[in-house]
Amino acid sequence: MDRRTLLRTAVVGGSAVLGGTLWRGAAYAAPAQPGSGPYGALGSPDANGLRLPAGFTSRVIARSGQKVAGTSYTWHSAPDGGACYADGSGWIYVSNSEVNPSGGASAVRFSSAGAVTSAYRVLSGTRQNCAGGRTPWNTWLSCEEVDRGYVYETDPWGVKAAVRRDAMGRFKHEAAAADPVRRVVYLTEDVTDGCFYRFRPTTWGDLSAGTLEVLVAGSATSGPVTWARVPDPSGATATRGQVSGAKRFNGGEGCYYADDTCWFTTKGDNRVWQYNASAGTIELAYDDSLVTSGTAPLTGVDNVTGSSSGDLFVAEDGGNMEICVITPNDVIAPFLRIDGQSGSEITGPAFSPDGTRLYFSSQRGTSGSSSGGITYEVRGPFRA
Repeated sequence: MDRRTLLRTAVVGGSAVLGGTLWRGAAYAAPAQPGSGPYGALGSPDANGLRLPAGFTSRVIARSGQKVAGTSYTWHSAPDGGACYADGSGWIYVSNSEVNPSGGASAVRFSSAGAVTSAYRVLSGTRQNCAGGRTPWNTWLSCEEVDRGYVYETDPWGVKAAVRRDAMGRFKHEAAAADPVRRVVYLTEDVTDGCFYRFRPTTWGDLSAGTLEVLVAGSATSGPVTWARVPDPSGATATRGQVSGAKRFNGGEGCYYADDTCWFTTKGDNRVWQYNASAGTIELAYDDSLVTSGTAPLTGVDNVTGSSSGDLFVAEDGGNMEICVITPNDVIAPFLRIDGQSGSEITGPAFSPDGTRLYFSSQRGTSGSSSGGITYEVRGPFRA
């Protein structure tokens, strides 16, 4: 039985007694280990410099400083976090810009056949928009990775004006993930002694007011956790310093929610964390220092997303420029690699609504500069 199934079974079966040794012994599993991935070995570099498994192909969607093909829109520098949205029979990919000043976010619209039909701006005048997250009501939360940064709620269609969401706290934001069951939004903080937060809106679907909370736990990497209200979300005093016992995370990065679980990454220690929202516990889904044989396949962990199969796709900031897949039975393996771009990082992985296309960017491309970003699409037989 894999880790996620075991966790759900333990909770449903009534054995999830948070303080008991029965739950600890039965439910926690060792972090993912290297193995043969579900897609096989990586092939030789294709025309775009991507090493992909058999059956997968790539294309370049946009390049920083150049017009998106078929449009008059110039793509932004330093593309970062992203998400996809259904648009009738087509879809939209939204991408942040991690530059300061300016920042903001842009979008590309696709037809049902995958052809680019338009590109446009959805957020302007912000600073160093790194990652973010999509909401169940189809908006994009764009997060500023600066001290006392804000979260901006934006319209992927570019029709409605973006709105700054002050109640979600002012800190060095990274990513966000909405949990529609508990009606909260999880938030990561990209500093070496950062915290893991959740925002509880007063009204679900309206982020204008609510309560910012921080995760509280001991120093262990697994076990029960609680949440405490952050007294002053404005950050006049750093939010991470306001609650005694708030758990520290070394460089919070990507954040992804599915099936009562929020996965989030910490780049400072190359970890993927798993918060089980039903049980109120955390554990490690991956830790490069706990790989028991061979070389750790994933370092510089950053943005994360998932597929309908339960696979996690984790992008590297540095490392050897890979996106690695972590399967539900805790096997980790490279899914793709970008050659010749060691001065860059992979950002913004997101699946098209039908799950057949994966979008992401190389933030600095071959040049190593924010003006050299490249946004890609990979298409192929992803597991359903």
